[in-house]
Amino acid sequence: MKLVSYKTEGQEHLGVFNNGHIYNLHSLNKAIPDNIIAFLEGGDELMDRAKQIDADITAGTIDAKEEVFFELLAPVPRPTSCRDGYAFRQHVASARRNRGVPMIPEFDQYPIFYFTNHNAIQGPGDIECMPDHFKKLDFELEIAVVIGKKGRNIKAVEADEYIAGYMIMNDMSARTLQMEEMLLNLGPAKGKDFSTVIGPWIVTPDELEPYKVAAKPGHVGNNYNLKMKCWVNGKQVSEGSVADMDWTFAEIIERCAYGVDILPGDVIGSGTVGTGCFLELNGTGKLNDPNYTEQWLQNGDIVEMEITALGSLSNTIKAVETDFSILGLKK
Repeated sequence: MKLVSYKTEGQEHLGVFNNGHIYNLHSLNKAIPDNIIAFLEGGDELMDRAKQIDADITAGTIDAKEEVFFELLAPVPRPTSCRDGYAFRQHVASARRNRGVPMIPEFDQYPIFYFTNHNAIQGPGDIECMPDHFKKLDFELEIAVVIGKKGRNIKAVEADEYIAGYMIMNDMSARTLQMEEMLLNLGPAKGKDFSTVIGPWIVTPDELEPYKVAAKPGHVGNNYNLKMKCWVNGKQVSEGSVADMDWTFAEIIERCAYGVDILPGDVIGSGTVGTGCFLELNGTGKLNDPNYTEQWLQNGDIVEMEITALGSLSNTIKAVETDFSILGLKK
């Protein structure tokens, strides 16, 4: 099942995406709330009801009227929190090699994550960027999960049970801001907090069963062979696979939930897949060719991401007309 959040006449709604159409769940079963957080808080009972509606729509056994005029939102427009992990060893190793520093051994000892701005979540559409964001503006190709039930001190072997579904994530990054503030060993903050894109819908785990593969040796949890790709202005720039995750979402959730509650509506990203951002691609390019020309996102660029079984996520970079700069405020 594919769950979507969308807006009609200024009101947000929850629906299912089925065979190219969106159907409102609440109109088909009044027991199902019309927003994603309340729906997830309803647990397995509401999820089962929604899956039955989705199956009935497919079978044509219920009278379901599709939405016609709507704006597609992030599938979780206002997450209860948003964390981003660091799961792909290839990306970490390449980025460190390109900076001339050795691979950090702690990567293989435990998964890490940071909190990003859950109030800056976006879906498909325009990404508004300030002038300082355009100083090495970057995309990051990732997969994300949304948590479906409350838990604390969850062991990795049972953590997949807490995942309600999967979606594409683009962890937008302003690299100059990010690198400056991280010199103080704190962050990332302003380099990340202006936009995180998720979508286009939440795909429930049952749909990914045909793609399931074993976790990497020494790791536990579900993993999937899903191709990950990104295009900028129609030119493919990245390709990887969810199967390349070293740390699984189950292991990341185990760390997230240690001593604290995770809640329905929490979003957790995987971190960047290998080749999944310009920072890594530019570093590799310059390492191989001193005359390599760096590429960064510009006003008007179209970023399209695709992950097998999860759909396609498209955004257009838009410059805010202002001369306000926080980089210019440095003492």
